[in-house]
Amino acid sequence: MIDSPAGASTRDVMHEMLLDSEDITDFLTQFTRMMATALAGQGQAVWCAVTLLREKRAATVASSDPRAEALDEIQYTFGNGPCMTAARTHTVIHVPDVTTEHRWPGYTDAAARAGVASVLGVPFELAGEARAALNIYSTRTDQYDEAAIEAIGHQVGLASSALRLAVRLAGHRDTEADLAAALTSRTTIDLAVGIIMAQNRCPQQQAFDILRSASNHRNRKLRDLAAELVTTVGSGPAETHFHP
Repeated sequence: MIDSPAGASTRDVMHEMLLDSEDITDFLTQFTRMMATALAGQGQAVWCAVTLLREKRAATVASSDPRAEALDEIQYTFGNGPCMTAARTHTVIHVPDVTTEHRWPGYTDAAARAGVASVLGVPFELAGEARAALNIYSTRTDQYDEAAIEAIGHQVGLASSALRLAVRLAGHRDTEADLAAALTSRTTIDLAVGIIMAQNRCPQQQAFDILRSASNHRNRKLRDLAAELVTTVGSGPAETHFHP
């Protein structure tokens, strides 16, 4: 599924990518971009992101495109969805067609409006309390058969191995700092949505859609645009009371 340099195994490529990364978030960002490029076909767009669940909180710690991050946020707004379920239950969740999926009606309706046709959530193999999943969003239905899903799972397994190595190398303190930073960005997005609700006198979902639309239009990350809005309206950047 993913081409490797001559003489190099996929595992070697993954570990080399890890060595070239500044931190865990950088590694995961490279991984999501690699997967999105490998999975995209002619006339098909694929966006990937990594959702982290810890202490009943959800955050996107890396993405291949701002649209993937925005689609993750739709799940967080509803409090559930295929990728959150994949991370929570540690099972592969495949939605070949969002228009015929009935397990998360609010989420799938919103995903369809955002241009998503199918979703695949594949859990990482992580030790400890943290749970994570690779979220794959496609603009086409029925994109992945059993063999393709197995191949994607293999890639996620290799990334999991590299992540566990990164955690051991980085140490507990650095890992917790990465998680706290991701959850701080989630707090900023929530605050920005609240500001838009107040300014436009609209419900939460409509406010989030406005923020997501602006993110897509400007091709900027959702969290960066949210931070700019919060800073502009308030006296400074948002603060969070999250304690790992």
